[in-house]
Amino acid sequence: MNNAVLSLRNVRKSYPGTDGHKLDVIQIGQFDLGAGEQTALVGASGSGKSTLLNLIAGILLPDTGEVKVNGTDITKLPEAKRDRFRAANIGYVFQSFNLLQGFTALENVLLGQMFGNGNGDAAQLLKKVGLEHRLHHKPRELSVGEQQRVAIARALVNAPSLVLADEPTGSLDEKNGAGVLDLLRQVCADGKHTLLMVTHDPTVMKSFERVVRLEDLR
Repeated sequence: MNNAVLSLRNVRKSYPGTDGHKLDVIQIGQFDLGAGEQTALVGASGSGKSTLLNLIAGILLPDTGEVKVNGTDITKLPEAKRDRFRAANIGYVFQSFNLLQGFTALENVLLGQMFGNGNGDAAQLLKKVGLEHRLHHKPRELSVGEQQRVAIARALVNAPSLVLADEPTGSLDEKNGAGVLDLLRQVCADGKHTLLMVTHDPTVMKSFERVVRLEDLR
């Protein structure tokens, strides 16, 4: 795919098993995502979905293979450059939010901006996700749905070309989950961000035009 935002080739990641032999957690021959594409990634529990997202983000490195984001093979970058590249090009929405408890909603998003290109408008993005009245509230003062909206704003503040979401509605009830999912997908569509979302929810899967099963990527 010539216009691929994400391109994986022959990616393998293994960990030592209890018997001392290595067990393959990830083994992918080829996987591509195009600009603006929204894809759901599914697979059995423990199949390596979160590990794959961490490989794509450069948090983990594969044993073999290449992981290209916008044409850059992040496996070839030293750790410091890989971190800077991630901050500028990849947004990550975690199930557990990963907000800093001592900082306000606005400060959490500004911290995400500080490590990226610094060009986003944190306050405006929080307004876009419906939190203009909660800018100066700390996570403990926000509902779980509001905390996930802050996490989405933080992930998108640097206008990344690729957004990774690891079961972002998993900690939410059905109503809040549906609202957060719709919001994330709409904001990604508005900004033309490519979205790869891990989910196990059949309802969420049905809302995506493309659903990829991890086991089918071998």
